[in-house]
Amino acid sequence: MEAGLSRIGQRLKKPKVIIFLLIFFALGLLFWFCLPNPLFRSPTSYVIDDANGQLLGASIATDGQWRFPPTAEVPDKFAKCIIAFEDKRFMHHPGFDVLAIGRAIKQNLRSKKVESGGSTITMQVIRMATKDKRTFWNKAKELFMAARLECRCKKSQILSLYASNAPFGSNVVGLDAACWRYYGRNPDKLSWGEMAAMAVLPNSPSLVNPGKNRNILLRKRNELLDKLVQQGIIDATTASLAKLEPVPDKPLPLPQLAPHLLERFKTDSQREDYGDTRIKTSIRAGLQRQVNQILERHHQTLKANDINNIAAVVLDVETGETLAYAGNISHPEDSTMQSDVDVVNAPRSPGSTLKPLLYAAAMHEGLILPNSLLPDIPTQILSFHPKNFDLVYDGAVPASQALARSLNVPAVRLLQQYKTDRFCDLLHKVGITTLTKPADHYGLSLILGGGENTLWELSGAYADMARVLNHYNKYNGKYDPTDYHNPVYSAVSGSKPDLQKSGLLDAASIYYTLQAMEEVMRPGEEMLWGQFTSTQRIAWKTGTSFGFRDGWAIGITPKYVVGVWVGNTDGEGRPGLTGINTAAPALFEIFRLLPVTREWFDMPMGEMVKIKVCKQSGYRAGEYCDDTDEEYVPKSGLNAPVCPYHQVVHLSTDGKWQVTGNCVPPNQIVNKSWFVLPPSMEYYYRAKSYAYHVLPPFRRDCLQGERGNPMEIIYPKEGAKIYVPLEADGSRGRVVFNAAHRQNGIKIFWHLDDDYVGETKDFHQLALNPPPGKHILTLVDGDGNTAHVGFEVLAK
Repeated sequence: MEAGLSRIGQRLKKPKVIIFLLIFFALGLLFWFCLPNPLFRSPTSYVIDDANGQLLGASIATDGQWRFPPTAEVPDKFAKCIIAFEDKRFMHHPGFDVLAIGRAIKQNLRSKKVESGGSTITMQVIRMATKDKRTFWNKAKELFMAARLECRCKKSQILSLYASNAPFGSNVVGLDAACWRYYGRNPDKLSWGEMAAMAVLPNSPSLVNPGKNRNILLRKRNELLDKLVQQGIIDATTASLAKLEPVPDKPLPLPQLAPHLLERFKTDSQREDYGDTRIKTSIRAGLQRQVNQILERHHQTLKANDINNIAAVVLDVETGETLAYAGNISHPEDSTMQSDVDVVNAPRSPGSTLKPLLYAAAMHEGLILPNSLLPDIPTQILSFHPKNFDLVYDGAVPASQALARSLNVPAVRLLQQYKTDRFCDLLHKVGITTLTKPADHYGLSLILGGGENTLWELSGAYADMARVLNHYNKYNGKYDPTDYHNPVYSAVSGSKPDLQKSGLLDAASIYYTLQAMEEVMRPGEEMLWGQFTSTQRIAWKTGTSFGFRDGWAIGITPKYVVGVWVGNTDGEGRPGLTGINTAAPALFEIFRLLPVTREWFDMPMGEMVKIKVCKQSGYRAGEYCDDTDEEYVPKSGLNAPVCPYHQVVHLSTDGKWQVTGNCVPPNQIVNKSWFVLPPSMEYYYRAKSYAYHVLPPFRRDCLQGERGNPMEIIYPKEGAKIYVPLEADGSRGRVVFNAAHRQNGIKIFWHLDDDYVGETKDFHQLALNPPPGKHILTLVDGDGNTAHVGFEVLAK
């Protein structure tokens, strides 16, 4: 034994043996590392599929080729066809076929030219990867690398590499792209005749040139079908029928059902470095096609008013998945339409669409109850002078009606109470990322569209509210913080929630918000929709930006959220471009595509408490509220203010006068509870509500100072800054000052900086022309009551 080992050691010391071992080791290393990783580095097309794998759209690769990303699965028909046509011993050889190579050499020697290369499918994969010319040396290299590829990959993987990278004529590479370009279908939807045509194309990809080589392609395909019959893969009848099918002609255009989503995926993929350029989205192709048709139909009507663009999204509430994504109409042939702009993801002024979030937040904080009266009077806060869309004031309006009617003044005053910085913080937490400046930059105009939002994020925020409400009862009165997230356009997998006892917005506040939004009158239905049991219950909100530049409509059901935007991408405003007129009709037409149900959100009773509420004011009932209801309100409503408008008044026995103990004996005073609004609110409110009773005036011989001032200046407010524009003739215009008084028929005497400027009776308005600078307006009524306010007139 020792002698044998000694002889081996002596032989290894010989130079020739050492050289042989080194060469063998080098060849081993070369064999092991001869393949690049990855094997193919060619750029691929960006491709988006719907939730069922249906192609939605694709873009050409950067090298000008239609080359879809590789797929792991190769259709069984193609595998059988390509093996029968190219490499019948593919499943058994080690990457090269000795018999095929010998046959090729014999044929080439006989014809004195290269007629056959004897390449296997594995060798063809190597040639496609290296792109080497056909020479004897390169053929030997292909054989060597093919053997290594067989060691690295399974046969199915090699077939996948071939199917993904084979040329199929023109600028089409790969089976997936070829099937869509030539037949307009997925590979697994092709017949035997169609797949046989696909199998013969990589051998001679020029056969699909329009009008050329049609007979050659037909002959090759039919010969392959005959081979399949001979090998028992298909029967003769199947082959005969397959031969009757036409062969592919010139390439077909690829589907473009969601071109804006395709561009968004392309941008996101490059920014986030997804790696794969193909994605299976959550889009439903059928719904996407119908939404596109609806938008196109509305576009044809809207463009008569030079309104060129419209966009929509449909979201699944439970997951936040996007079921339809129409970023704009699609008219690439007309550059004036700017239809390439994806408005779903473009920041635009949202108009009034943030009001539901403020309404829910105010209830969550206990600032209001669902129907608390909010002031709706002319309002000026420094230089900001918000107005309602119809330029009319109600004096006081229930919060739910203020939201349903989208009144601007109550919303601005509510935001002033809630604070803009807190509201901005809330918006950031519900997924709004477009408000990048400090809260002071937006100010109170934020609630009227003073910032910018996207249809994507706003629709997502509405879906958040619905999701929280759905989950509250499902999770036994607890909250999942991850319910607040932006929409997604690919399928998401559920995870176990980390539940908490409290949420960003409580479920009861959200419930009453959606209740108010459901009461909005639908376009063309005149409030009759609720009488039809087949009509879907929808909470919805519209928005119109300043200058009629953007029209919005977003609707919510327990299962879906639909968002629609209408306008011009260049920001041009148009008369009549309002959310209710332009976006809402498309919104309800899209909802009719979705499964109709009368189901509604369950009341979150765990977040509610029953309390006495004043019928007239909507606040918590106070000791002087004599007409109350017991209502369920959010638990935070226990901290809401007590009714500030009911008070005890002292009347004469005939009820015509207010009196005091200074002028009437106590036994002749009638004490009565009375609903009393401040003079400015009362001035507008009593014109709308015939049930409102104005307080009787004080009897002349009675003091009234203890009852407060019966007079109030409506405009301007303290500290207001006013700019008076010039008239057409260049002269300075006038400012109309406005006041309210409880007592009818009384005179008010007006003074500007202690100078008497006029008097009014009943209708207390006066037009003045104060010069630039600071001023004091003083009012005195016939009973000696005074009111004054300081303001400033700006020079420019």
